[in-house]
Amino acid sequence: MNDSAILEVEDLHVQFHLELVTVRAVDGVSFSLKRKRTLGIVGESGCGKSITAMAIMRLIQSPPGKITEGSIKLRPRHGEILEITELNPTSLTMRNIRGAEIAMIFQEPMTSLNPIYTVGSQIAESVMLHQGLSKKEAFNVALEMLRKVKLSAPETRLKQYPHQLSGGMRQRVMIALAMCCNPLILIADEPTTALDVTVQAQILDLMGELQASFDSSIIMITHNLGVISDIADDTAVMYLGKIVEQAPTRDLFNNPRHPYTQGLISSIPVLGQKGRKKLVPIPGMVPSATTEIKNCAFEPRCNKRKPECLNGIPPLREIGSNHWVACYNH
Repeated sequence: MNDSAILEVEDLHVQFHLELVTVRAVDGVSFSLKRKRTLGIVGESGCGKSITAMAIMRLIQSPPGKITEGSIKLRPRHGEILEITELNPTSLTMRNIRGAEIAMIFQEPMTSLNPIYTVGSQIAESVMLHQGLSKKEAFNVALEMLRKVKLSAPETRLKQYPHQLSGGMRQRVMIALAMCCNPLILIADEPTTALDVTVQAQILDLMGELQASFDSSIIMITHNLGVISDIADDTAVMYLGKIVEQAPTRDLFNNPRHPYTQGLISSIPVLGQKGRKKLVPIPGMVPSATTEIKNCAFEPRCNKRKPECLNGIPPLREIGSNHWVACYNH
C-alpha cells in the first residue's frame, strides 16, 4: 500500500447475480485516497459510482450482490492496515470502521434518517456507540455538532424529527451524523442533488470547513462537474463500471484526454461567454451493465474511434504526472 494513501482500492469488481443475468456494476476499479485530500468520482447515472462507495462500506446486500474480485485496504488511525474485503460485513471490526474510520452521507437524507427518532437521539446513539460516552455527554456532542454544521436554533432541532426539517436542514443533520465521531474518511454520495443552488453552495462550503477542522479526507460522488471543479483535489471519471480517466482536477479540466471526459466537459453550459459554441451532446446510450464488454466500452459513442479501439479493453495507463487514461487514442 502506498505510504501516502489512507485508502487504496485495487481492481474492484462488484456483481449482482440475478435470476437470468449478471450485472457487472463495478468492473475493475482502482484508485487511492490521500490524507486530507478530496477525490471526486464523476460519471453518468448507473456507471457504478455509488456501488463503489457501498462496497467500501461493505453495505452491498448479498445476495444478489457480491464483491467478486479486488482489494480495499484501509490505513486506520491506530493499528495495522486492514483488508476490508476480508472482513465480515456484520462483524464488530467492520461496525467499528463504519462511523469511526469511514462515514457516509447518503444521497437522500429523508430515507437515511430514522423517522421515529429525534435528530438528537440519532446523533447521540452514534457517539455512544463509537466513543463510549454517557447519554448526557453524547447529547452534548450532538448539540455541538448541530452548531458546527450551522443549523439554525440547534437546541430546538435536537428535539425535532426528520419530517419537521427542510431538505437542506436534513442534509446538515446527515453531515453532523457523519462527522460526529471525527472519521478519517467521509464518503459523500450526491450530497447536493435534491437541493437548490444556494443551499448546494452552502453545503459544499460547510463540507470544506469541516474537512479542514477534522483533518478528514473526502470521496465526493456526483454527476455534477461543477461541484467536482469546486471541491475536489483529484478526479476520477467512471464509465460503465470502469475508471476511464483520473488526474488532478485542474489538469483534468484544462487538458482532458479521454473522449468521454471531453464530451462531459463540452456538455457544461457556461453563462456570460459570448461566441461560445453550442453544447455538443454525447451521442448514443450507455451499454447495459449486463453486456460482456470485450473492447472499449465507449467506442460505439466515440467520435474519435479508430480500428485499434477494437483490440480489447484499453488499460488505465499513466500518460503524465498522476494523469491516467484508458484510451488507445488519448
